[in-house]
Amino acid sequence: MSVRERVLEMKAVSPSVAAAGKGVRNEALRLAACSLREHQQEIFDANREDLERAQENGIAPAIMKRLKFDAHKLADCLAGIESLIGLEDPAGKVTLHRQLDEGLVLKRVTVPIGVIGIIFEARPDALVQISCLCIKSGNCAVLKGGKETASTNKVLFDLIAEAALKAGLPAGCLLQVSAHSEIDELLECDDCVDLLIPRGSNAFVRYIMDHTRIPVMGHSDGICHTYVDKAADFDLAIPVLIDAKTQYTAACNATETLLVHRDIAETFLPKAAKALGEAGVRLRGTAEVARILEAAAKKGGIAPEDVMEETDFRTEYLDLVLSVKLVDSVEEACAHINRYGSHHTDCIITEDDAAAERFMTLTDSAGVYRNCSTRFADGFRYGFGAEVGISTSKLHARGPVGLDGLVTYKYLLEGTGQTVADYASGKKQFHFQSIPT
Repeated sequence: MSVRERVLEMKAVSPSVAAAGKGVRNEALRLAACSLREHQQEIFDANREDLERAQENGIAPAIMKRLKFDAHKLADCLAGIESLIGLEDPAGKVTLHRQLDEGLVLKRVTVPIGVIGIIFEARPDALVQISCLCIKSGNCAVLKGGKETASTNKVLFDLIAEAALKAGLPAGCLLQVSAHSEIDELLECDDCVDLLIPRGSNAFVRYIMDHTRIPVMGHSDGICHTYVDKAADFDLAIPVLIDAKTQYTAACNATETLLVHRDIAETFLPKAAKALGEAGVRLRGTAEVARILEAAAKKGGIAPEDVMEETDFRTEYLDLVLSVKLVDSVEEACAHINRYGSHHTDCIITEDDAAAERFMTLTDSAGVYRNCSTRFADGFRYGFGAEVGISTSKLHARGPVGLDGLVTYKYLLEGTGQTVADYASGKKQFHFQSIPT
């Protein structure tokens, strides 16, 4: 069958998936976790094949990190599933309960989105997170992973899909497509796919957005900033900055640009550059930054490898490289972030409460932090159990998207024979009254 035919079948069963009880969905997750644990060697063997093939094909080191699925990543996935099982069911919540008139009662209730297509590159752990989030939230999922991890993805998908069926979810609630040509087929299914979530490079996400009429949720860049204010504690700032840049450089929430208040640049920059250099980070900076660090380099410090132009600050490295710029104020830092950033996650390091509040108000990003690493921008670390991705959109869901981002709502109105004509003519009047939910 074609992708379209299979997705149409999925659309037909999606109401049954939505109607499945919380117990059924949690049992599917429990069985999935057990199966992943029991078949871990099979998963690791498949991943080894993928890694060897990727190495032969010259895949970049930053991407190789994302391809790897080892015991540590399995443990993270299993912890995420356990966390999901313990979370409240996101569907079926009454978010508005109102009497419009006597015998005419309105409710707004959360419901699954329906059929979600997730197209992702590299990371096989994303398949586990996404499929389990969709199961928990009562959604059907069409999964398309990258060819780089085809073997790992197939093993993971088969184990999770089998667990879903064994728990009592309908056949067809999960679908895996594998051929690259099937992406374009999926993008044309605007009458049966309710939402697309792409996870990958800027070019990849932009391609998805430009070639479909299906609503797309996600982000195309991860240009995150750490701004060190003039009231920063240096002993706090440097470890946070090192973590934000180096803890996992290939992640979209790693800091790519360091902004420093000009008043502290002469003292802070050499210390930060030394610590960053010892952590393997290469620096790129403006001419002003270069002058300060080159002077410090004569005394044993570290100079930037090149001088940046203003437009270079739109660069997402996903590597041990950091852009550096000086600013005169919180307002200038925010203006830079709002212009050159990707509205993902940005942080201020400061002991000044007023400066922090100003920064957190003016910065137009999905996540705005104070005195902590940008790497915290993650659904698992937010207590969501896992995430399907990060959204920089302002519609529906924003930031790490967990269970609450995978439901929408519908209105339920129950009456006793009321007609609009009676209210339009003035024969009857509305008497709005909230009912405690």
